[in-house]
Amino acid sequence: MKSLIGTKLGMTQIFDDEGRCVPVTVIEAGPCSVIQRKTAKTDGYEAIQIGFGPQKESRVTKPRAGQFKKAGVETMRELREVRVDAADETKAGDTLTAAIFEGINFVDVLGTTKGKGFQGVVRRHGFSGGRASHGSHMHRRTGSIGMCEYPARVFKGKKMPGQMGNVNVTTQNMKVVQVRAEENLILLKGAVPGANGSTLVLREALKKK
Repeated sequence: MKSLIGTKLGMTQIFDDEGRCVPVTVIEAGPCSVIQRKTAKTDGYEAIQIGFGPQKESRVTKPRAGQFKKAGVETMRELREVRVDAADETKAGDTLTAAIFEGINFVDVLGTTKGKGFQGVVRRHGFSGGRASHGSHMHRRTGSIGMCEYPARVFKGKKMPGQMGNVNVTTQNMKVVQVRAEENLILLKGAVPGANGSTLVLREALKKK
C-alpha cells in the first residue's frame, strides 16, 4: 500500500483547467525514510517502517537511535508502519517522496481533529436546547437522562457533555488535485482533519480507485 507521513500546511484555492475555483488543502508529504523492512519470515508479516521529520538524536531512546543508525538515516520524529506485498523491493535506507502518489486519484487521510475542550450537548451533539423565554431556565441543558423504575439507570453511550475533538479520524476518498513531486507537496480537494502544522498519514484510498 502506498503511504506517506506528512504535515498539513493549510488551505488555499486554485483554478482547474476549466477555470473553476477549487478549495484545496496543501500537505507536505515526505520525504520519508524507510527505517526497517519487516518480512513474514522474521516478523510474521510484510511491512515497512517509515520515518518523517528531523529530530535531535538526544531526544530519542538509545535503542531507537541504534535503529536509525543501522538503517543509515538521520533521526526522525514520527514513525509509522505500512503494510506492503511480499514482492515489494523497498528496503531500509530508501527514501519515499510525494512522487509515489502520481497517477493516484484518491487517498485516505488519517489525522487528529482539533481539540475543542469540554463542551455541552448543544455544540457537541447538535441538540436544539430548550425554549428561550417564559422563565424556562432550560436553555442549553441536556434535559432528563434518567429511566423509569426499570432499568433504573442511564444507558452507556448516552449523548452528554464532555470532551470534544482531539480524536483520531480517517477522511476517506479525498480527491488528489495536484502532486508537486519536486516540492513534496500534495493538493487535496476539500478539508482534512487537524490544525495547520499537525501530522497526517496519507495512503492510497481503499474503497475508491
